[in-house]
Amino acid sequence: MVDTNNSATTRISVRYFAAAADAAGRGLETLDMPTGADLGQVKSALLAKYGTSMERVLSVAAFLVGSELTRDLTAPVGARVDVLPPFAGG
Repeated sequence: MVDTNNSATTRISVRYFAAAADAAGRGLETLDMPTGADLGQVKSALLAKYGTSMERVLSVAAFLVGSELTRDLTAPVGARVDVLPPFAGG
């Protein structure tokens, strides 16, 4: 049988810090995302999975993709995305 879906996926490690870890109930997980996914797609997947507690965090969070800190939801993701809410202190 031929697979007509042809939807390639990539496994992405998502690391959560501070309030993001609290909202997810974990510090790390793996998501299967479409190959070539961007941060907007990752954010949508996290909102669908965790709901309003994660929505509050992601509304102010930045993301670390590779060595680049960004809030640009059109940025492509790599093998790992770190979710970084604002940290208190200095």
